[in-house]
Amino acid sequence: MNRAALADFLRRRREGLRPADVGLTPGPRRRTPGLRREEVAGLTGMSVDYYVRLEQQRGPQPSEQMLGALARTLRLTADERDYLYRLAGHNVPRRTADDAHVAPALLRVLDRLEDSPALILSPLSEVLVANRLATAIFGDRTQLTGWARSDIYRWFTDPASRAVYPPEDHDRQGRSMVAALRAAYGAYGERSRAAELVRMLLAESGQFREVWDRHEVAHRFEDHKTLVHPEVGRIEVDCQALFTEDQSQALLVLTPAPGSEAEEKIRLLAVLGHQDFSARI
Repeated sequence: MNRAALADFLRRRREGLRPADVGLTPGPRRRTPGLRREEVAGLTGMSVDYYVRLEQQRGPQPSEQMLGALARTLRLTADERDYLYRLAGHNVPRRTADDAHVAPALLRVLDRLEDSPALILSPLSEVLVANRLATAIFGDRTQLTGWARSDIYRWFTDPASRAVYPPEDHDRQGRSMVAALRAAYGAYGERSRAAELVRMLLAESGQFREVWDRHEVAHRFEDHKTLVHPEVGRIEVDCQALFTEDQSQALLVLTPAPGSEAEEKIRLLAVLGHQDFSARI
């Protein structure tokens, strides 16, 4: 672990960001160039003291999980992320189509979406990042681990996860998920995580086997959804996906019709926040 180089790299990357780059309001009397240390710590999910010690060359070796969170907070490119891992004395994560490192370009767009629910998904429908409104509707799915992180896996193994959609939409939603999984399976091959997920679901879910046998293949670029929230009820939204160039990640934005009841409900959720709703999914 190169403590001096790591400390200098973190400091320079922190000072090179503006609050607006990470979705923060600048506020008055900012004397610090770029982000404050406490802002980086808060966005990363670490204590301020832990981060300060890293910049002062006194901290312990960060875990790979912590480095991944730091790379996301500091909006590092894949090359910069790899460099960060090397400085901290870890092996560089293998770059594959399933890489969970979020594309900085998508993060910049997400940071500017304050009045619309938005989330960034992997090819296996794993939520990598979500804004506050998306968390209020779907719960905090970024905290899930293992295969439970995949909406597709939970859909066919945990019926309770379907509660965010009305029963009459379950068939269409399930088929849409499987069609997207088949597209990922075809793109990434037999040795990919997509293939592993397919094999697991074929063994665990008869319903998945039935839908898989339809051989439907599709990426969802546009859609109309009805979502169900325990406090505000049904919310009608249009969905639009923005994909990275290699199709490995998608920014999904949910927008209600202007002046609609759904728009009022989303404004209400912005006030309520996610409160205890995150435990429901």
